[in-house]
Amino acid sequence: MHGHGHGHSSAERVDEALETSRRGLRTLGGSFAVLSATAVAQLALVLVTGSVALLGDTIHNFADALTAVPIGFAFVLGRRAATRRYTYGMGRAEDLAGVAVVLVVFGSAVFAGYEAVLRLIAPRPVGHLWVVALAGVLGFIGNELVARWRIRVGRRIGSAALVADGVHARTDGFTSLAVVLGAGGVALGFPAADPIIGLVIAGAILFALRDAAREVFRRLMDAVDPASVDLAEHAAARVPGVVGAGSVRMRWIGHSLRAELSVTVDAGLTVTDAHRIAHEVEHQLVHTIPRLTAAIVHTEPALVPHP
Repeated sequence: MHGHGHGHSSAERVDEALETSRRGLRTLGGSFAVLSATAVAQLALVLVTGSVALLGDTIHNFADALTAVPIGFAFVLGRRAATRRYTYGMGRAEDLAGVAVVLVVFGSAVFAGYEAVLRLIAPRPVGHLWVVALAGVLGFIGNELVARWRIRVGRRIGSAALVADGVHARTDGFTSLAVVLGAGGVALGFPAADPIIGLVIAGAILFALRDAAREVFRRLMDAVDPASVDLAEHAAARVPGVVGAGSVRMRWIGHSLRAELSVTVDAGLTVTDAHRIAHEVEHQLVHTIPRLTAAIVHTEPALVPHP
């Protein structure tokens, strides 16, 4: 059995992990600033217009800005070196941050829906409809900018939490456009359009939350893309001296992948030769599979000597 680090690039992988976390933190800080500014501007317009649809959108933008806090905290923890107690480091904090994001977004959906139902029961006039429409457009622009930024960086660094947050921000952008529809409905003489759109926004938030919650659950349960498992098997099998490869296991630790697999080699090989093949398998895997930073390779003798 064999397992060791990919010798010449261990320091490079540490540097890459640190740079990855720095990039994620920069993205979170910038998107937090954009969404906070958007939400503050919308809140000022809520006080002017009294629109419950706009209130729901504003609440959700505030919640979205706040989701950057647990993810950022997780990125900071993930940069800590492994210890004898936390032997894999603290990268899994990112998965717990994903749970916090789901809970915050769920709470914002419930509150927005509650406010919309209250407004249906006790209607209030909505004024300055053009301001409501402007605020909806403002919300769309802010969310779309943040969505593109988070998704692009999240995919680049392999952060499921950041990608999920970006996809959610994109959905929020379209709910902001729904505010414009509500203002149009009120302008056409249908005052209930505003709280109805507020309910639609709450429903859209819950609908988008379903996908984000599924992704977070999969990370917590160590789910990986099956294509990565296939790629690992094929990459290992291509290494000279490997008779077969299998028993591949992978898991995410923060935004890095770890792998473990078995390869069969000629039973007549020396321990030194088997060790060299295992090292070459790890080298091949790390350079073939995106976001893979370490692999433990077990060598087993083939039942029949390989010619």
